[in-house]
Parts: sequence; structure tokens; C-alpha cells
Amino acid sequence: MALSKVDFNNINVTPAASKALKFNSAADGFETGDLGGNMVLLSTATASSSATIDITSGIDSTYKEYQIHFTSIHPATDSTKFTCQFDTGTNTSYNQAITSTFFRAAQDESATTDFGYKTAEDQAQGTAFQTLTGTIGNGNDESCAGILHLFDPASTTSVKHFMGRAQGYTHNNYAIDEFVAGYINTTTAITRIRFKFASGNIDAGTIKMYGIL
Repeated sequence: MALSKVDFNNINVTPAASKALKFNSAADGFETGDLGGNMVLLSTATASSSATIDITSGIDSTYKEYQIHFTSIHPATDSTKFTCQFDTGTNTSYNQAITSTFFRAAQDESATTDFGYKTAEDQAQGTAFQTLTGTIGNGNDESCAGILHLFDPASTTSVKHFMGRAQGYTHNNYAIDEFVAGYINTTTAITRIRFKFASGNIDAGTIKMYGIL
């Protein structure tokens, strides 16, 4: 069987960020396509003594699910919770009504454990910022990381569901594994997310948003 050879000098594909070279749908040529399977990187934000990190573009009807990955999020203030809230259109109030549930597992460095539902972190039609993690420390080696899922934010029929999972190193030396889920009680499209600590700035960290095909 003869092998076909490709003349790479004749491949003319314009480079594009976060894209890879692949065969086209007819399998007779090349094109650029999404890199990394079904996850498409949409934005990256890096904190540096930031009061908030806001995602104000890229959330639309293109994807039915968005994943926001937050990594090495370090607070400037000791013992503070990492939180988020949502908004619609070009609004900047970040006070949407949320109904949510929250539980965690934890263990400290002396093997003291904690597991259970956290009523202080849930909301029942509340408009406060939603807790994603417990009280993170501001020591040089203390931070939190996790993933927030937002489902079908462009829907104008249904409420908007979300869920998150995070791990953190707390101010009192606990490893915390925390779970939050709920819905944003609006049928208006969600277009914005704000992240912040309950007190003080986000000293450092990275937040990346992906669209899920």
C-alpha cells in the first residue's frame, strides 16, 4: 500500500490562539480547530492585589456550560472566604437572588476532622455573595483552588444552575474539601460573574473560563 506524503510547505493555515491543526470535515485538507478536546479556553485573568476579578464578556449562548477554574487564589487578609456573585446584561450590582446548599469535609494538621452541612454558607433567596470556600489563610503557602460550573446562562426560560468544588488551606491549618450548588433565580440571561474575598483583596491567583462543547 502506497503512503501519501504531505508537502508541509503548501499548508497555509493562519495561526490562532488556543487552536490546533486538524483535518477538515471532508478529510481532504487542514484547518484550525479547538484545542484540548471539548474545553475551549475563553479568558484568563490574573490577580495582583485586586479587589475583584470580574468576567464581563464571553458568557453567552455559544455554550450550554461554562467552567471557571480558579487556581492559587491567595488572600491579602487572613481568615477570609472566597466568594462569587452574578449579574445580567451590563449591570454591575452583582445581587442576583440565589438559593444554594453547602457542605464540606475537613482535617487539620493534628488530625482533627470536620464533616457536615454548613448552614452559614447557604442562601435561601439571598442576594449576598455566594461562599465558595471557608476561611483561607494569608500565609505565604496558603491559598485555594477549585472549579465553578455555570449551566445554560443564556436561557431566558429557566433559572440558572451552578455548582462548585474547591479545596483550600485555611487560616487554622485545615485542608478543606467544599461543595456548593444552587440556582440563580432569574430567567434573564446571566452575562457576568464577580469573584472576591469576603474581606480584603485577592493578592494573587489565576481565573480561567472555558466553554464546554
